[in-house]
Amino acid sequence: MKAYMYDNQPGDQRLPHDSGRAISTEALGKLGVLYFHFANIADVDRLAADRGYKNRDEITVSPEKMGGMYEDKVKMFFNEHLHEDEEIRYIKGGQGFFDVRSKDDNWVRVRLEKDDLLILPAGIYHRFTTDEANVPVPRIVRTCHEALQGRAQMDAIE
Repeated sequence: MKAYMYDNQPGDQRLPHDSGRAISTEALGKLGVLYFHFANIADVDRLAADRGYKNRDEITVSPEKMGGMYEDKVKMFFNEHLHEDEEIRYIKGGQGFFDVRSKDDNWVRVRLEKDDLLILPAGIYHRFTTDEANVPVPRIVRTCHEALQGRAQMDAIE
């Protein structure tokens, strides 16, 4: 995991957009964003159970799985949205970026790789994109409720 301020420069969303201003896990925690690294899915299941999660979705974001819809779906996932409840995002393989809004309304970019897990608090604006390698990203999403925006579109590819 690597977290930093998003540079807001134009260009492909899948590029790193690294401003050079690192963000610590402690600073993420102040936003309510928690980071874990779990090599074992049983640890993810235990964390979800401990936190009272009821639902689980699993999606693989890749050109192979999504075919001709891939580019449009990656752009759609990059539309910021929020959820009514806390949400777990676990990366089973590949790598990608989650961007979360800071308290001063700037984007914090979090690069996640295999076995990285983020807990996003209720009400935080966020978005997701793969990186420029377009390596398949199998992702587990655990949530108690549906997203306030964009959820119906995500369901269409699951």
